[in-house]
Amino acid sequence: MALVKSIATVGGWTMMSRVLGFVRDALMAGVLGAGPAAEAFVVAFRLPNLFRRLFAEGALNAALVPLYAKRLETEGKESAVRFGGEAAVLLVLFMLLLTVLAMAFMPFVILALAPGFKADGTDGVFALAVTLSTITFPYLTFMALSALLSGMLNTAGRFGAAAAAPLLLNVVLIAAMGLHLVGLAELPPAEMLAWGVFAGGVAQFGLIAWDAHRAGLLPHLPRPTLSRDVKSLLRLMGPGVISAGVSQINTVVSTILASLLPTGAIAHLYYADRVAQLPLGVIGVAVSVALLPLLSRQLSAGEDAAARESLNRSLEIGLLFTLPAAAALIAMPFPVVDVLFRRGEFGIGDSASTAYVLAAMAAGLPPVVLVKILSPAFFARRDTRTPLLIAIASMAANLALAFALMRVLGAAGIALAASLAGWGNAVLMGWILSRRGHLPLDARFRRRVPRLVLSAVVMGGLLYGGTMLAPGMVDQPFLLRAGYLAVLVAAGGALYFVLAQITGGADLREVKRALTRRRKAS
Repeated sequence: MALVKSIATVGGWTMMSRVLGFVRDALMAGVLGAGPAAEAFVVAFRLPNLFRRLFAEGALNAALVPLYAKRLETEGKESAVRFGGEAAVLLVLFMLLLTVLAMAFMPFVILALAPGFKADGTDGVFALAVTLSTITFPYLTFMALSALLSGMLNTAGRFGAAAAAPLLLNVVLIAAMGLHLVGLAELPPAEMLAWGVFAGGVAQFGLIAWDAHRAGLLPHLPRPTLSRDVKSLLRLMGPGVISAGVSQINTVVSTILASLLPTGAIAHLYYADRVAQLPLGVIGVAVSVALLPLLSRQLSAGEDAAARESLNRSLEIGLLFTLPAAAALIAMPFPVVDVLFRRGEFGIGDSASTAYVLAAMAAGLPPVVLVKILSPAFFARRDTRTPLLIAIASMAANLALAFALMRVLGAAGIALAASLAGWGNAVLMGWILSRRGHLPLDARFRRRVPRLVLSAVVMGGLLYGGTMLAPGMVDQPFLLRAGYLAVLVAAGGALYFVLAQITGGADLREVKRALTRRRKAS
C-alpha cells in the first residue's frame, strides 16, 4: 500500500529527528533551565519557526502541491519543474524582503510576540531576545526554499531526504551545546544555540537541494514572472497562511499570554510542546505530508473512490497511534517530563509545572492530528477559503478560552484552551466535509474507531495505576526513574495493541504486510 509506505518513510525519519530533539531539549534544560535565557531563546527560535510553518510548510505546501501535481499529471515533469522555478524566485524575493524588515524592526516584533518581557521591566531578557532573534531569523529563507523543494519531491513520491533534513538541525544544536559544555565555546550558550539554528537551516536546505538535483527536480531561477499558475498559487496562499497554520498561530498566542505570567511559563509551555510534538510529528505530520500529494494526484486523475479510500485509511492510521499517545501523556505526564528534563537548572518544581501543561496539551493531540489529515481534503481540491474561516473561528475560541483559563490554571489553562479549540476545529472540518460528500466514513472506520478508543482508555488506566504504585520514585536516581518509565511505556504499548487486535480495532497483520511489501520494494 503506497500510502502506508510513504507514512512509514516520513514517520521513521521524523521519529529519529524527535529522539534527537529530546536529547537537544534535555541538554538545553540542563544548560538554560527555565529561566530568562531559556525564555529569550524560545521566543527567538519560535519566531522564524512561526513564519516557516505559516508561509513555507503551511500555506506554500497547501497551495503548491495541488497545482504542481496537476502540472505533473497533465503536462509532464519538465513543465512541473518550470512552475517550481517560477514559484521559487518569487519566494526568495519575498523571504529576503521579510527577513530584512524583520531584522530592522526586531525590537517591535519581540514586543508584540512577548509583551511581558518589557512589561515586567526585564530589559535584559528583552534585549537578549532581540539579539537572538536577529541571528535566527535568516534561517527562514533557507527553510522556505526547503519547503518548496520538499513539496516537489513529495509529489514525485520522494519523501526520504525532506523527512530526514530536520535531523541536521538537531545535530547542529546538540553540537553547539556540546562545545559549551566542554568549554570550547566563547559565546554564551543561548547565542551558541541561535547560531546553531542558522547553521542548521543551511544544512537542511543543502540536503534537500542535493536530493532534488539527483531526482532532476532542482529548478533554475528564471526572471520573476506572474504566470497563470503562479497567480493561482498566490491566490491560494493568502487564506492558506492562516488555515494551514492555525496550531502555530495558537502557539504564538500562547507565548504572548504566557509572557504575562510569572517567569518560567513560556519555558514550561515550550518543553511540554516538545513532548507533544513527538506523536504530532511522527503521526500527524507524516500522514498529512504523505496524503496531500496522493489526494491531489488522485483527484486530478478523476479517481474519486480512491481518494475517499485514502482519506478513510489516513484517519484510521492517525487515530490508531494518536489515541494511545494522548492517553499515556494524560495518565503519566510527570514521569515523562521528569525523566526527560529534570537535571541541572531544571528542578522538580519545573517538572511538576511542565507536567500539568503537558496533560492539558495531550488532550488536544487527537484533534490536531485529525485537522492535519482533514486539511488535505480541502487543499487537494484547491479550497483554502473554507479552512481559513474555520481557523479564524478556532483562533477566536482559543483566545477567549485562554484568557479565562489562564487566570485559574496559569500556563496549563493556556494549553487546555488550545486543546478545546482544536477539538472545535476538527469537528467543524469533519462536519463540512461530510455535508459536501467528501468524507463518507466507511463501515470499517466506524467499526474500528470506538474499539481503538476503548483500548486507549484501558491502557491509560493501567499507566495511571502504575504511577500511583510508586509514589517515591521521584526521589530515586535517574537510571531507576528512566527504567521504571520504560517499563510503563512498554507495558502500556503492548496492552494497547493487544486490546486493539482482540477487539477488532486494528489488524496489525495488515500493517505488517504493508511494511513487509515496503521493505521488499526497497
